[in-house]
Formats: sequence, C-alpha cells, structure tokens
Amino acid sequence: MQEERLKILFQYLEEEPNEPFNIYAIAMEYMNKDIQRAKYYLEKLLTEHPDYVPTYYHAAAVYVELEDYIKAEQTYLIGIEKAHHQPSIKAFDELKRAYKMFLDEME
Repeated sequence: MQEERLKILFQYLEEEPNEPFNIYAIAMEYMNKDIQRAKYYLEKLLTEHPDYVPTYYHAAAVYVELEDYIKAEQTYLIGIEKAHHQPSIKAFDELKRAYKMFLDEME
C-alpha cells in the first residue's frame, strides 16, 4: 500500500516539482518507515521552500529522533519565527508547544 502511494506521490512531484506539498507528502510517507529518507525530503523542503511552515514541526521531530538536538532546536526556533509571520495561528501554537516539550525533555 505504501509503495503504491509513494509511486503516485512521486508522479505528482514529477508533474509539479515546485509544489512543496508534493515533497511534504513524500516525507510524511517515509516518517515511520525510513527516517533517513524522511529527513532527506524534509531538508529538501527546508532548503527549497523555507516558508512552507508545516515542514518545521516534522523536521525538528526527525532531528530529535536522530538525537541531533542542536538542529532540532534551531529548526523549532526558525519554524516558530516563520509561523509568527504567517496567518496560521495554529501552526505557530503547535510549534511553540512542541518546542516547549522539547525543552522540558532536554532538562
């Protein structure tokens, strides 16, 4: 099932390579199956589409899972800043909560 979804998502990406959601959807498919591939696509989003705010929450979570706590914190902070300047209050609140939980776990 996942392979079929990935095949479709890669087709969408080929058809619309500048649409960040296509890359995001691929990263989400890999999140629980192949963390390194998820990281690759999330970092691609961070580089090529830095204003695509949903990326920051998941990218930071990947860095935490991979125990790269410095990158995780930087990613949370950049995401919070970007979300603050966009009309999505929900994304801003979710990133702030996730960052607070991250800090609590680091204590």
